[in-house]
Amino acid sequence: MENATLKRSLGLWAIVGLGLGYMTPTIVFDTFGIVSKETNGVVPLAYITALIVMLFTAISYGKMVKVFPNAGSAYTYTRETMNPHLGFLVGWAALLDYLLLPMVNALIIRIYMVSVFPNVPAWIWVVTYVAAVTGINVWSMGKTSNMNTILVVFELVLIGAFLVLAVVQFSHGMGKGTVFTFDPLYHSNVRLSAVLTGATVVCFSFIGFDAVTMYAEEAKDPKIMPRAIMLTVFIGGAVFFIASYFAQALFPDVSHFKNTDDTLPEIGLYVGGTLFKLLFISGAFAATVASGLASHASVSRLLYVMGRNGVLPKRWFGYVHPKFRTPAWNVILVGLVSLLAITPSLELISSFINFGALIAFTFVNLSVIAFFVFRKKRYKTAKDVFSYLVMPLAGAGLTGVLWSNLQKDALIFGIIWSGIGFIYMAIQTKFFRKQVIDFQLDEAEKTSIL
Repeated sequence: MENATLKRSLGLWAIVGLGLGYMTPTIVFDTFGIVSKETNGVVPLAYITALIVMLFTAISYGKMVKVFPNAGSAYTYTRETMNPHLGFLVGWAALLDYLLLPMVNALIIRIYMVSVFPNVPAWIWVVTYVAAVTGINVWSMGKTSNMNTILVVFELVLIGAFLVLAVVQFSHGMGKGTVFTFDPLYHSNVRLSAVLTGATVVCFSFIGFDAVTMYAEEAKDPKIMPRAIMLTVFIGGAVFFIASYFAQALFPDVSHFKNTDDTLPEIGLYVGGTLFKLLFISGAFAATVASGLASHASVSRLLYVMGRNGVLPKRWFGYVHPKFRTPAWNVILVGLVSLLAITPSLELISSFINFGALIAFTFVNLSVIAFFVFRKKRYKTAKDVFSYLVMPLAGAGLTGVLWSNLQKDALIFGIIWSGIGFIYMAIQTKFFRKQVIDFQLDEAEKTSIL
């Protein structure tokens, strides 16, 4: 097992499917009420804004994954092109995303189950779900791209069914009464600041396109990685835009919804009745569970490597169960964190996640400049200046704009989290007198804990 390496078995569309599965396309309906309220009824415009920002960042990811094909992460890019200490802080910020993503899935499951069984206490669903996911991850979990493809296709079929039912409802006069309306994109009450705030929220939906870089070592041909990243962003963005456009035309405001924190169950009910609501929830439920299993496993592995390499206390975080060969203590720790999904709102937790994600996206763009302009001196032609300076600088700037529009609570929590990381790094490096320890996950480590 120590000498095992990952098999290069994934083609282009398998990798794109994995990226889309991580993004969970049905999330557009979960956050619809939150974003519609935030933007005053222009959710598709918020998605377009976020997509533009993500495209700049995706292009930068594509450039960096060519340079570092075996380590696709903002942490590694920043570490290798700028400074190891800065790279650690970027990785620490990204760690916040990984820790909270399993909680988000638990929170969404809670909302789904409460919508179907309103008389059952919400905490029961969270505890049951977290216990099941934690148990599976401790015991071991086999995941294949084929299973992921089935789940993604199931989601897309349900979204297609929603679009068909929406057209039927338009013909009956629901919402705007027509799909050909400009109101979901612009009306007199639209404010730029509100759109930017909404775009910050929906950036949460795009988290996952960057996870495609994790499969660089398993791609049949590493050269397909930049294309896989762009396809994931374009396809995911198109699904988000089309679905949100139809939903916004059906529901111009949030007055129809009893629960704006997660509107997917009610959207299914109003568009297709009780049967479609159950189908809609079942598809989203399956996708959320799959995403929850993957995110739970991923962060447990990251914590394991940090423990194994001495970044975190090795005795606890570097522990591998002798029988199950899984980082059991880390899995349980993530499960305990996920139990916090009993009370918070999806809007608040997603904004916390976006803090780390937007910082990571900003530094991916800056890494392009640091590597190609300052290290490789690629600034002697207009093409190079545009590709390696103007484009990533625009991406970093646009991401920074979204970052500045985060909720106040998310900013405060994110700053506190980053401060803890800074203090921890200072202690680890004896106040910067020695090099920060690397916590990169190599091929052998990945395989040994699958």
